[in-house]
Parts: sequence; structure tokens; C-alpha cells
Amino acid sequence: MLRPPPGEVLLQSVDQFRAFLGDLHLFGRIAAHHTLGDIHAMGGRPLAALALVTLPHGPAAWQEEDLHAMLLGAQEVLRAAGAGLAGGHSAEAAETALGFAVTGAVDPARLLRKGGLRPGDRLVLTKPLGTGVILAAAMRGEARAAWLEGAVAAMQQPGGPVVAELAAHGATACTDVTGFGLLGHLAEMLGASGCAASLDPAAVPLLEGAREALARGIRSTLHDGNAAAVAGLLGGADLASPAIAALVDPQTAGGFLAGLPAAAAPTALAALRRLGCDAALIGTVEPGSPGIRLMQQAAEFPETSAVVAG
Repeated sequence: MLRPPPGEVLLQSVDQFRAFLGDLHLFGRIAAHHTLGDIHAMGGRPLAALALVTLPHGPAAWQEEDLHAMLLGAQEVLRAAGAGLAGGHSAEAAETALGFAVTGAVDPARLLRKGGLRPGDRLVLTKPLGTGVILAAAMRGEARAAWLEGAVAAMQQPGGPVVAELAAHGATACTDVTGFGLLGHLAEMLGASGCAASLDPAAVPLLEGAREALARGIRSTLHDGNAAAVAGLLGGADLASPAIAALVDPQTAGGFLAGLPAAAAPTALAALRRLGCDAALIGTVEPGSPGIRLMQQAAEFPETSAVVAG
């Protein structure tokens, strides 16, 4: 039985999704990064993982080759994060899929939760949005090579050092931005914290190609459900424009959304950028019942505009 190190508590998370790249080694790396996101978002250290694999029916040699490629890529990421692949389970299905059940540990005094945002906190996003719509465009044969390359690079940025930097600057709450999109995960944080927020769409970083793909009407299959889930919190804001639609785009191996004390936010942002993050300050936590006010002008966030432009 796995026991936490002295003075720490265990964390557990599980996720799985179907392959969206033909390069299964690369897909294995991204799947591992994605699943580690929950553990990192809580301020934890990953310790061990169990693989959850499905493979299409076919010759055993082909299945073995695909399995080896996925797990080789995943193990590269898990080992770098300090976790071992302890085993797993495989099954046959119509499509290739990979996921992990991950166990981690954290000192309770350093545990980061979705609740904990305080009025006056600044909201920081550590990665650009757009993986959902870019992958959807790729599946339709409408994504440029540069778009996909940028998305793949973003999905492989390690999360552990990023959350460590957020914690070092006094993060009050944190979550990873994945399938529910930015607004969906922000809504979870606001509900858990009992606060509202103002968000500047112009300050939210987007991957190359995301805005163009959204303008063409391309959407992930999860997009409409994400939009419906947060519509009641937006005060009637229109989610149709590409800049706003990006806020509900589902992410794979997305960045982290965190609250930071206002005084620490500019220094934290500079530290994140030294790590190579295309991070930005995108809003402010406000008193009130959970709700999200989308700002119309970046000038309403003078600190954000100045930092993002730099």
C-alpha cells in the first residue's frame, strides 16, 4: 500500500482520452502532461502512475508497437516529474486511447485548492488557449502546420516548475485549465471561493491559429456544452466572437489559472516568463456572488495591459 511521506497527504487523479495524433510517442508525452496537471495544480509532487490503455483490434505485433510508443513517451514525462509507472491495464476498443491514474503527495500547509480566491487577487493564466479548436481544425484538414506545431509545443510544457513559482509568490488558489475551458474552470473557482471576477478577453493569450480557426466557425465537440454551462454567469455576454469563444475552448494539457495577491502579481508574471511561459494577468477577483464580468476594453486593466505588452 502506497503511503505518503511523513508530514504529507496523498493526492489522486485520473484521466484518459483518445489519440489525436498519429505520432503515438508524442501523444503519450502529452497524455502524461495532461494527467499530471491535476496533481501539480494542487501543489503536489507526483509519485506513481497506472496506465489505462485501449488499442484497436489488430495483429499483436502492431498493438505491441503502438503500446511501446505511447508508454515510452509517457515514461519520459513521468520520470522527469519524479513519478514512476507502476503498472496499468489494457483493453481492445475501436480507437486508441491513453490515460493515467496518478498518485501524488503534498504538505497540507502547501495544498492549493480551487477555493481560496480573495477579492483583489489578480488572475494569472500560464499558457495560451486554443488547443481544442486547433486540434479540431487538424482533424478536418484545415490546420496549418505552424498552428499544430505551436499547440503541440504548448501541450508539452512541464507544469511542476510553473506551480512551484505560483506558490512561491503566494498563490491563493489554483486549477489546471482543461476540458471545461477557461470560463468553466474559473466558474468552479469562483463557486468554491464565493467571489465574482472581472476578466479582460483582450489580455488572454491565444495560440497561433486559434482566433482564425474560430472565425472560420471551427469548434471542438465540447465547445457548445462549455458555453451553455457558463452562460448564466456572464450576464448575457455574447460568446460568438472569436475572442470570446476562445474562453470556452476545451484545452488538452492546458495551463494553470491561479489567484495571486495584487502586489505579488507583476513579479510572479516576470518569473513565469523566465520559465518560458507565455503567461498573462487576465482579470481581478471581486466581491459578490459567483459571476464573470467580461471587460470590453483592455484599458480597464491598466496593470495587465502594461505587463502583457512588454
